[in-house]
Amino acid sequence: MMLLAALAIGLIAGFGAVLFRGMIGGFHNLFFLGQLSFDYDANVHTPASPWGFWIIGVPVLGAVGVAFLVKTFAPEAKGHGVPEVMEAIYYHEGKIRPVVAAVKSVASALSIGSGGSVGREGPIIQIGAAFGSTVGQVIAMPVRQRAILIAAGAGGGIAATFNTPLGGIVFAIELMLPYVSPLSLLPVALSCVTATYIGRFYFGLLPAFNVPGLAQLEGHGIQLWFLPCFVVFGLLMGLVSAAMVRSIYWFEDLFDAMPGNYYTRHMSGMLLVGLIMLGFLSYSSAWFGQPNHYYIQGVGYATILDILRNDLTAVGFLLVLSLAKLLVTCLTLGSGASGGVFSPALFIGAALGAAAGSGLSQLFPNLGVSPAQFAYVGMAAMIGGTTGAAITGTIMVFEMTRDYAVILPVIVTVVLAGAIRHWLSAPTIYTLKLLRRGHVVPQGLQAWMGEQRAENVMTSNFVRFTEAEATDKNAVRQALLVGQVVLLIGSDHQVCGVIEAWSQADSLAERPVAPLASHVIVKPEERLHEVLRRMDQAEARVALVTQGAPSGGQGEVVGIISERQIAVMARATARLMGG
Repeated sequence: MMLLAALAIGLIAGFGAVLFRGMIGGFHNLFFLGQLSFDYDANVHTPASPWGFWIIGVPVLGAVGVAFLVKTFAPEAKGHGVPEVMEAIYYHEGKIRPVVAAVKSVASALSIGSGGSVGREGPIIQIGAAFGSTVGQVIAMPVRQRAILIAAGAGGGIAATFNTPLGGIVFAIELMLPYVSPLSLLPVALSCVTATYIGRFYFGLLPAFNVPGLAQLEGHGIQLWFLPCFVVFGLLMGLVSAAMVRSIYWFEDLFDAMPGNYYTRHMSGMLLVGLIMLGFLSYSSAWFGQPNHYYIQGVGYATILDILRNDLTAVGFLLVLSLAKLLVTCLTLGSGASGGVFSPALFIGAALGAAAGSGLSQLFPNLGVSPAQFAYVGMAAMIGGTTGAAITGTIMVFEMTRDYAVILPVIVTVVLAGAIRHWLSAPTIYTLKLLRRGHVVPQGLQAWMGEQRAENVMTSNFVRFTEAEATDKNAVRQALLVGQVVLLIGSDHQVCGVIEAWSQADSLAERPVAPLASHVIVKPEERLHEVLRRMDQAEARVALVTQGAPSGGQGEVVGIISERQIAVMARATARLMGG
């Protein structure tokens, strides 16, 4: 049953990718060229629109459509989509509403087709994941199997839209699968293979960025003595990755604080995107000596291909492109668009990498390293750095370029970029959105339960009794019988004991009530593994979650973590992880 379901999901993910790219092409040709056509190659620059100056209104029109769809039918379709899928796996028993797939596909196609700076991967992941969830709900199955089908749909979508079957599988492993085993990988692999065959039938066998010069392995690759340059570059890309993660949500808060509503905020953000887009079309030649193109609109693959072909090597212009792409991405997503973050990250990484490579080549002409190779490394570093999926970034960019000559610098740079980003901003571009909602999900292949924050595990169902009130054992037992935890408050107004029912009501009535004398004090943001370590050291059975603690004081108790809450969390984890 699981294999048949995975096959069906792979078919839907593959055809979904084809349909989605067709919708992008239809909207793009209609908005930019006034033509009713679905024929669109994102790797070729769009010619100047017949609308002239009024091209700035195209992103605004797209924003109206996106806001209507999201606000009316599916708020989950707003943003880049992957956090919503992760939240469904870990917090909603793998349940995603089927309407999300339809709304996400149309809204994202509108965003990208009208010039919004977002990518294709977030929507296609949400489309495949929504169908996997639907299959998992129609067929009665445990939560853990439904989560596998969601990962299969997400991986299949990635594999089909980018022609990266290995990248799809690894993406599912690093970011979607709650646990990894041969049995959990089999449906994911089947879905990715099926989806890739469908994608190749329609889009061909060539990689996403077909640059024959990159795919030729000559000589010995990058020399060992040159690796320190990539170490420095990895540190730089870590800084940029952290800046991208934080800036997108800073812009989101900025737009949320603006007066007006979703429509006016999104339209204002996209108006700025239209102005920047028009600026590149009008002044690239006059100001930078480069051909006049829109450059930063949509997925930006045409510009990436120019960089990989070494057609764009001017350091100043590349830096302007990278900064402009970061700005328009923040404006697009921050104001409320629908779309992914892979493509902007690839663009920024390619532009910064080419700028670094071109600058070094000008300073040291005999180095023998081309700007395109640095661009390839930068693309992988930005994917790995922003998403926290280092292996996915390494493998996907390799599959998209087929350049194996610089695979060793790629590995070094991606890992360093991820580490620096984690040091500066522990959450990834996906998990930060969920943390802002108070939800913790795994980052990479880590234990999910131990990374939960105390506030996500604690119970707030407690009642306070003074020591005098606690002498009324009937009142205490009554509170325990309805599931409340009793806090004993001492004469100093501090908690001096905790009482929790551990037996059935009939036996509890025959037991003497006695407080648990040993407890520890923790903060809401502390991780569960740290809470458990402190409880073990103190031989305590209860942790009091407090906030606003004065110096030397206890603070206000906002929740309690006892062995019962830990057991509940363990059971939920076991259901998800296959235990």
